[in-house]
Amino acid sequence: MYENAFNQIERALRAEEGVANELDYVEQTSWVLFLKYLHDLESERRDRAELNGEAYQPIIDGPHRWDVWAAPKDRAGDFDHNAAKVGDDLVTFVDRELFPYLASFRQSATGPRTIQYKIGEVFTELRSKFRSGYILRDVLEIIDGLSFNTQDQRHELSQLYETRIRRMGNAGRNGGEYYTPRPLIRAMIKVVDPKIGETIYDGAVGSAGFLCEAYDYLRAGKLSASDYETLQTKTFFGQEKKGLAYIIGIMNMILHGIEAPNLVHTNSLNENVMDIQEKDRHDLVLANPPFGGGERREVQQNFPIRSGETAYLFLQHFIRKLRAGGRAAIVIKNTFLSNTDNASVALRRELLEACELHTILDCPQGTFQGAGVKTVVLFFEKGAPTRDIWFYQLDPGRSLGKTNPLNDDDLAEFVTLQKTRATGPKSWIVDRAGLDAETCDISVKNPNAPAAAALRNPEEIIEAMLARDAETAAILENIRGML
Repeated sequence: MYENAFNQIERALRAEEGVANELDYVEQTSWVLFLKYLHDLESERRDRAELNGEAYQPIIDGPHRWDVWAAPKDRAGDFDHNAAKVGDDLVTFVDRELFPYLASFRQSATGPRTIQYKIGEVFTELRSKFRSGYILRDVLEIIDGLSFNTQDQRHELSQLYETRIRRMGNAGRNGGEYYTPRPLIRAMIKVVDPKIGETIYDGAVGSAGFLCEAYDYLRAGKLSASDYETLQTKTFFGQEKKGLAYIIGIMNMILHGIEAPNLVHTNSLNENVMDIQEKDRHDLVLANPPFGGGERREVQQNFPIRSGETAYLFLQHFIRKLRAGGRAAIVIKNTFLSNTDNASVALRRELLEACELHTILDCPQGTFQGAGVKTVVLFFEKGAPTRDIWFYQLDPGRSLGKTNPLNDDDLAEFVTLQKTRATGPKSWIVDRAGLDAETCDISVKNPNAPAAAALRNPEEIIEAMLARDAETAAILENIRGML
């Protein structure tokens, strides 16, 4: 049913002038889904309050309630078309009344971790791109048929939403900023092995894939009421600079079952890393920070190792965001391992001295759709210097692409071997003492790979070509004789 509903929404949005691409599709679907989710959440809370004999104070009131403007019902519970806004009236209400009202929650909320504050932030950043009130009316009626009441329903909706995020990631360069392949995330999480009671942080949260997958990992076992409360409010923390990614991240976490995600809309790199205190630190960091970029000079001043490469600034941020003994898994360009510029060398030296960099996963070309760079994953623990590094060269045995993406089976051997750091054709260990002391080069050089066949010298190549030409000429002469 939900798959059919999403397909109907997509067909409706194709006819909407204001929705131009996959990014717009996810953005505009997100805010409508968010408001339907809030309506269902309020209904659940109201029923719970009535059972307990308590009064309930709604989050959203009067004409701004979903069942008043979006999906009014008659006494029989059927959709009331006579009461429903449509056309220009609907677009005007959404743009001039609904969005400003919801945006005002940012000022009136009691704190940034409340659902009210999240509502205010989302609708401060967002703008409705619907120009046709008739298409918006169709979308509202489809989404009104979706329910968020059970865990199974949320799970199905989250899977469909993830599919749309993946398609957005494949749609182009900008969309790719928000999507990290989920099999890679799951493998990273299995290696760092989070526990209930630990805090998990992503300072470049994007679509919140790391936090959502970590939540699924942690709730797989039996949970007490206390464990559940810990996962809901005290475990997952993220920050995101871009408005669209922030909104998608919140919606994705909500669909996975986290009612009020601890996401903050801010640029993590604006924080001076020397000001980070123990209360700001976390047990785990999981992240895929943006590559390239080029932050302003005043932002670079926040870091002891200054660089125009955004990922280098994020790596410094993450190291200082970890508690002593904290664990991290960070995706970064593989050129970080061997670049000879001052920032690269200094950052590698800091990583090797401040942390135990115990594992490097070398990812093949095509792991990230649309990205023109190869990547590695750095696994490290803060508090002790690196002794040796276990490398694993991921080789799925095929070319990766949109129709043939990375899957969980591709990473199964890596996850298994990493536990014992076993060596083999695709894995090896490099001793820290054997690294170049000046450059700290830790590039991927598999000593166990089969030797490549020696290249022939030019004379041999020319002789072989002449021999084939002579053979071809003889065959043509034979054919001429048969004509």
